[in-house]
Amino acid sequence: MRALETLGLGLMRQCDPELAHRAALVALQLGLGPKGGPVTTPRLATTVAGLPLPNPLGLAAGMDKNATALAPLSQSAFGFLEVGAITPRAQPGNDKPRLFRLTEDGAAINRFGFNNAGMEAAAQRLAHRPSGAVIGLNLGANKDSDDRASDFARVLTHCGAHLDFATVNVSSPNTEKLRDLQGRAALSALLQGVMAANADLARPLPIFLKIAPDLTEDELADIATVAGEVGLSAIIATNTTLSREGLKSRHAAEKGGLSGAPLFEKSTRVLARLSTMTDLPLIGVGGVATGAQAYAKIRAGASAVQLYTALVYGGISMVADIARDLDALLARDGFANVADAVGTGRAEWL
Repeated sequence: MRALETLGLGLMRQCDPELAHRAALVALQLGLGPKGGPVTTPRLATTVAGLPLPNPLGLAAGMDKNATALAPLSQSAFGFLEVGAITPRAQPGNDKPRLFRLTEDGAAINRFGFNNAGMEAAAQRLAHRPSGAVIGLNLGANKDSDDRASDFARVLTHCGAHLDFATVNVSSPNTEKLRDLQGRAALSALLQGVMAANADLARPLPIFLKIAPDLTEDELADIATVAGEVGLSAIIATNTTLSREGLKSRHAAEKGGLSGAPLFEKSTRVLARLSTMTDLPLIGVGGVATGAQAYAKIRAGASAVQLYTALVYGGISMVADIARDLDALLARDGFANVADAVGTGRAEWL
């Protein structure tokens, strides 16, 4: 299977990146992905925001936007999955081309703009989700909405019965002025609406907030305060960055959000700083491609970790390798479980 995946990755790198993305989902749907379910050990098993996870490695939103590959993804090594972002109405997103590989940098730039099939289609697929997996949905707002803040609550209300958690995404740089909703007053109003909708669900969910890496110290502090005030369950740090520092690729000047290896240090520093401002669980995202990097996020303050861009270069089989390497690092340093390691290396990133 690994040899076949390597061959497939080589072929897909010759294709348009967005076409390759679709091909990867089709391959998963055809059963060409890894089998066996999440990698787990007593050290890797953990609980985040009340959710028992077989391991702390999650699939970040963006790969399976429309929840079309839930069953095969649940058979991969991930401990949890996040699909979406989903908006109330279907929308095509921004003009193509809108996804760029930065191979020399181990990175990608996207400006998709929340292209998705809408909450009706997502809810139908989520209703038939595989049992036993931990699955969350990234909530988004329509680009042309008259009330973007209410869009997040609408998607939650429509899809919530089929989820284990939901993430409010106000940190994508690809929908104009969306990041303005991270300001203290706007964010508080938005999240209060989401939390009210969540309270009305038959089974209220843990609600997460995904933030940008391009925030000032004061903005981070405001977010931490608001998150505590409204009763969020966790914060995901971070989404893609607008920074282009140190890039080598010819695509470096493309507009959109940068993800992958160049984001690792920036996102980890934001994560560590945020961990000094809140007692909420944090989920670290940005540039994770190895067990050592996942471990660094955990020691910086993350209770769990997500990845996506690394799969473009290493394939989905790499997730099992990351999990096993993480388990070995925990054992090497004498940690009985993931939770014991959280924040033990925070000072290195402050």
